[in-house]
Amino acid sequence: MPPTPQARSRPSAGDLVLVTGATGYIGGRLVPELLDAGYAVRVLARHPERIASRSWADDVEVVPGDATSRDDLRRALAGVDVAYYLVHALGAGRGFADRDRATARGFATVARERGVRRVVYLGGLHPADERLSPHLESRREVGEILLDGGVPTVVLRAAVILGSGSASFEMMRYLTERLPAMVAPRWIDNRIQPIAVRDVLRYLVGAASIPSDVSRAFDIGGPDVLTYREMMQRYAAVAGLRPRVIRAVPVLTPGLASHWVGLVTPVPPAIARPLVGSLVHEVVTQEDDIKAYVPDPPEGMLGFDAAVELALTRIRDLDVRTSWTSASTQGAPSDPLPQDPDWAGGSLLVDDRSREVRTTPEALWTVVEGIGGAHGWYSWRLGWVARGAMDRLFGGPGLRRGRRHPHRLAPGDALDWWRVEAVEPGHLLRLRAEMRLPGLAWLELSVEPGDPYPTFRQRAIFYPRGLLGQAYWWAISPFHGIVFGGMQRNIARAAEAGPRGKAHDK
Repeated sequence: MPPTPQARSRPSAGDLVLVTGATGYIGGRLVPELLDAGYAVRVLARHPERIASRSWADDVEVVPGDATSRDDLRRALAGVDVAYYLVHALGAGRGFADRDRATARGFATVARERGVRRVVYLGGLHPADERLSPHLESRREVGEILLDGGVPTVVLRAAVILGSGSASFEMMRYLTERLPAMVAPRWIDNRIQPIAVRDVLRYLVGAASIPSDVSRAFDIGGPDVLTYREMMQRYAAVAGLRPRVIRAVPVLTPGLASHWVGLVTPVPPAIARPLVGSLVHEVVTQEDDIKAYVPDPPEGMLGFDAAVELALTRIRDLDVRTSWTSASTQGAPSDPLPQDPDWAGGSLLVDDRSREVRTTPEALWTVVEGIGGAHGWYSWRLGWVARGAMDRLFGGPGLRRGRRHPHRLAPGDALDWWRVEAVEPGHLLRLRAEMRLPGLAWLELSVEPGDPYPTFRQRAIFYPRGLLGQAYWWAISPFHGIVFGGMQRNIARAAEAGPRGKAHDK
């Protein structure tokens, strides 16, 4: 007979780990952390094609299947030492608790049959002696099912997870950025102990090597205990927004509040509703026993402000071309990833235009790199001059800076009211706006090879700051066709005319 799970030694780097939910928010960030720690990783994926675009796809074994199927679980759990259970039916509508319950029971049964040595589950932090919201009650019940399943299990219980892509974080982000004033339920003043996604992942990886005689739940939380009101105000401060005006009223029920959140934020109502319902509870850790097995890093755990700063830094230092398209690069855990839902990562507003240009890539690039300064912006000249004058009026650089070199650009160069952020000769020019704006703006011009002619792609990208930033974008959007459409047409014409053509602002 094979030894029972309890009789085996604890797992270590090099052992085989199964991750369920690998296309989700936590699972997609956990896999590369486990690979870095030296584990062999297998993932169970209902849609294996979604794994292919991940940066780590070639480093893992993919088992097609569904966590609700015991046959699929038997294939996925064969030979596995540690199994991460990161699936739940949140967002599936009514009956999600029944589905969560049945799936957890099947997983626990098959894990025991297959001799898995450790199960790790990320649940929700909750008070001990209260009637819980349906969402938290389901997370609590799943943890109990796994703990009773016959395999040593670590249940990590977390409150709000701080990082782009986390539904709780995104909900707070959008509410804070879009509403300078709001009414809120009175439980907006309940205490919460949020935790940075970086620290959640560190605990998850560390849980794999906890001794096999330990089978229990652990509370995990960051160093700050805040009310939801305080979290919104501190987010506003880090994001450079004015303090929010928040008034608590006793008549706003969780149901009404969730509808209100659905109107203001792009977080799907089926996800927002249970999350809002969970805010009626104070969620603060009651113990920190996990630190005996997974000590704090030398620099300490990440506080609220630092976690928000990390989530926003990737916007402020945005690699627009890669981070906001279908690129598969693996960013930091606090970053949005290309595979996150469309509503993750904050509002990014884009005017995207492409056209084939009947010339050579070299001729097109010569015009692109020569933009600005004496050559102008190949667009509605009066509009650019007026916008430049307005920018100078409010203390910005306007159009007076020109360019350093008449034909060449390098990263860091000033270019009228822009700053050259990146240049890939023959291919990409990315400019960051330094004009006075209620947000951050980029202009990206790229030359893409084609047969027989290259494609000229032009993107104006805006990350709005608060409600004023949203209003600014939509106020100028009627002029996009004149400004950006004219720019693209005239750059194409200048490139097609070749050396004989002249750059004219229309």
